[in-house]
Formats: sequence, C-alpha cells, structure tokens
Amino acid sequence: MTDTLLLDDFQRDDGLSSLGTGWEGLTDRVMGGRSEMQFGHHESDAGSVLLMRGQVRLENRGGFIQARLPLDRAGGSFDASAWDGLYLKVRGTPGPYYVHLRTRQTWQPWQHYRAPIDVGTEWLEQFVPFAAFEGRATWRQLDVSALKSVGLVAYGEAFEAEIEVARLELGKRPGPAGVPR
Repeated sequence: MTDTLLLDDFQRDDGLSSLGTGWEGLTDRVMGGRSEMQFGHHESDAGSVLLMRGQVRLENRGGFIQARLPLDRAGGSFDASAWDGLYLKVRGTPGPYYVHLRTRQTWQPWQHYRAPIDVGTEWLEQFVPFAAFEGRATWRQLDVSALKSVGLVAYGEAFEAEIEVARLELGKRPGPAGVPR
C-alpha cells in the first residue's frame, strides 16, 4: 500500500475524479435557504482545479454551499481505514470552510462529520486527520471503513465564498519532516 491515494487532481478530460465519480453541487436551497453557487473545473496557475464560488446567505435558516464527491461509483461505501486523514491543496477567499464526511450511518441529509480547513489567498497544502472530524446530528463515532462521500463546504456565516482545490487525497499522518509516513 502507498502512503496516499489520489481522490482527485482534476486532470481527467471527462470531468470525473480519479475514482471515476463526479462532483455534485449542493446548497441550502434544498431546505429553503437562499445561498447561490457555481462550481466546476477551472484552469488556474496550478492547472485544472475545482472551483466553488457563491454567496453564502443566512436567510430562511440557510448558510451553506457544498461541492461533494461520492467515493463509490455504485453508490456504496469506501474503506479508508488504511489512511489517517485527508491531504488538500486549496486557496481562496478567507472564510469558514470545512471538509464534510458522510458514511453509511449518516443517512439523514443533515448528518455528517466535519473538520475546519484553512483557506487563504495563497496555495496551502494541509493534512486533516480523521480524528479532527466531529459528528453533527449523530452520536456515532466516525467509521472511516464506510465512507460514502467527502465534501468541501462554505458554511456558517454570510460571505462571498470562493475556493479552488488543486488536489485531494487520502493519506498517512505526516511524519516529522511533514511528509507522509
């Protein structure tokens, strides 16, 4: 086994992830909110990236926009227990951004596990350990052997969100030199 597993580097010509699944866009409009978003592949100085942008609005109990990647082509779950967390390479406008994980046990739309990520105007590579994810609307522990999707979410306050993602992968916890062990 390698130290990382590429989920997406946005280089496929067909727009699919490295796993063969496609990104989905979601907003709080599914529950009456007013947030707006655009997302898709975009050419940047880092090559092809995922770009998600939009207005996060709090009216009507809203407050999020999300780009979500299913991890299994058939809609099943994905066993990520061989890795310790996620590596991301991101940049964008500062604001409250999160990575969301859904599992077989999070069947209600509002159930998920989340961890904050840092986003700034310069490219930032970061590791988000699975231990950093907290359950929302669930009492269950995160079961990484049953992941359904990973999402990038602008959430919680009204702002103009814009985030570019150049790389997303599963990985081992970084060692002392900052490289996966």
